[in-house]
Amino acid sequence: MADMTTTRGRRSDAGFDLTPPSSDELRRLVDDLDDEERRVLLEHGTERPFCGIFNEAKEKGTYCCRLCGLPLFKSGTKFESGTGWPSFFNPIDRSHVAFVRDSSYGMVRTEIRCARCEGHLGHVFPDGPPPTGERYCMNSVSLRFVAEGDPLPDELGRGAPEGDMLA
Repeated sequence: MADMTTTRGRRSDAGFDLTPPSSDELRRLVDDLDDEERRVLLEHGTERPFCGIFNEAKEKGTYCCRLCGLPLFKSGTKFESGTGWPSFFNPIDRSHVAFVRDSSYGMVRTEIRCARCEGHLGHVFPDGPPPTGERYCMNSVSLRFVAEGDPLPDELGRGAPEGDMLA
């Protein structure tokens, strides 16, 4: 098994550095967000259904965290859930998402956050398709899309993993 630590911190099985951004790095990343992105990513808001740019997207590529650029989902795991939000059945690496109990609004759900920067992404539900049975219901403003063949973002300047880890 590969060594999962670096001088910065822990690496995921997919090869990405999961070390949280420093306060200076986070400040720089937050400064690049618009008001709606701040409301959703930082204040745990939700965009209105059927309005997000990625709800009906079908291009091949990778969906990354809008705030820090950590790769979250491949387009091949995206499916039409009919909910009005982009939905996926499996993350690239489960260690890229943090699962947090959410009891807001009188219901109990599992919130999904970026495991590196803690940005709010959406929620996961146990009603998705096989093979996982999970539906990761994401906010479009929490995501950034990288077309297949284009380089993944490196918002924290930590370098991409060796080799093509997401092929």
